[in-house]
Amino acid sequence: MRAQLGTPAPAFDTTYENMRKALGVQGTAVRLDGVRETGDGAGQAAYTATLKLKDVGEWSYSGTVDLAVVDRHWRVKWSPSAVHPDLTGTTAFALRTKWPERAAITSADGDRIDGTDVGGSVQQLAGYLEKATAKHVAKLGAPYRVGDAVGASGLQQRFQKRLAGTPDTGIELVGADGKTVKTVGEIDGEAGEALATSLDMRVQRAAVEAVRDLKKTTSLVAVRPSSGEILAVVNNVGGFNRALDGNYPPGSTFKAVTAVALLGEGMKPGDRVTCPKDVKVGGLPIRNSNHAAYGSVSLSDAFAHSCNTTFAPLTKERLDADRLVETAELFGFNTPLDIGVPAAKGSFPRAESDAELAAESFGQGRITASPLLMASVAAALADGTWRPPTLVPSLKQPVEPRALPEGVLPDMHRMMSAVVTKGTAEDAGLPRGTRGKTGTAEYGPQDDLKTHAWFIGFRGDLAFAVIVEEGSGGGAVAAPVAADFLRALG
Repeated sequence: MRAQLGTPAPAFDTTYENMRKALGVQGTAVRLDGVRETGDGAGQAAYTATLKLKDVGEWSYSGTVDLAVVDRHWRVKWSPSAVHPDLTGTTAFALRTKWPERAAITSADGDRIDGTDVGGSVQQLAGYLEKATAKHVAKLGAPYRVGDAVGASGLQQRFQKRLAGTPDTGIELVGADGKTVKTVGEIDGEAGEALATSLDMRVQRAAVEAVRDLKKTTSLVAVRPSSGEILAVVNNVGGFNRALDGNYPPGSTFKAVTAVALLGEGMKPGDRVTCPKDVKVGGLPIRNSNHAAYGSVSLSDAFAHSCNTTFAPLTKERLDADRLVETAELFGFNTPLDIGVPAAKGSFPRAESDAELAAESFGQGRITASPLLMASVAAALADGTWRPPTLVPSLKQPVEPRALPEGVLPDMHRMMSAVVTKGTAEDAGLPRGTRGKTGTAEYGPQDDLKTHAWFIGFRGDLAFAVIVEEGSGGGAVAAPVAADFLRALG
């Protein structure tokens, strides 16, 4: 139209641009309805415009464009009324919105979890609302106004548009004072859509009870192995969500991954191995917890007693850096997680030396993992397939499930059962049928090493991971927390 103007129209560009910004116009379709002469050298073109407004819907209206003969050619005689019949040089477009009631975030059984009565860990997942700022409005689009309720964290933020729905919207012309001159259009809004999570509040309550009174900082995550659905997420200390976003060395819980790699290479739980007091691999001195030594034992017993001095040499002899990375990635390491809220990616860098490979074999070196990731490791060991964990079952996952090597599952179940019946978790009071792996992860400078206590495991279609920061040992500190959790479930 600009190319067909008969005389310059200084307000042409700004008028259309102001309309686009004020209404959040994403697309425009214009249909020519007819052209007629209205007098000597004058005419009019009728049109119907359909505007697609961001997060509001479509608005259609009819208007006309005045025409005039200039230098023997028909040209556009433009004025603001060409944009809309009621627009003048002293008015501008604006939206008036009325938002529907915000939709609910629910647990798996349909109970609301977006209130203040659900406990801090659940509130942290659901997130909270705040009043929109100019920055929010710029990001979310035209229907939003400063002061509207918007999600500020957690699921409320991630699923803001789904939960908020779309408002009933009036398209208005306003004067320079911002007061409404005329309402020129109405678009009906739509209610928000509820968001169902996978949280099982019975499992969540059991997890809360297990960690509530502990003096040390503790996190627990529970996952359903058959689906990857997250059933419980608990931190006994508020603030940073350690359960999902923490980065810890996994310690000897990672021996479960190493064991899968060794079994995949043909080893069996009954194979004889040695568990000496200490060894060196690639120049790295390695010892067992409490300087224990068990001599000649089966692979299963070395696993049950968590023998670093067994797994480090075996990894060097039978595996290599690439094989261990490959197996770790089967369990979700080095894989971004999309669970619906922020969650840390577990990191498993390729070992650059025999010493680093040895350290990685029992979960040290540069490996990091969150309790969520280690719960998903336990779930894979329960089911035979690693599934990307999720808090929102309807959320499409960016990665596919990954099957563990064929035939290793029965042997791993046998070995993880031995941990509970005669190994490092023997005295934890774990219910019958529990299988797991303890871990004591060292961190900090060499002259001031501290430890975190881990326990991962499963029972039926329930897998879990527990970490107690600065705990003295997985069997003594973390496994009893898991036992309390499982007993509370009955």
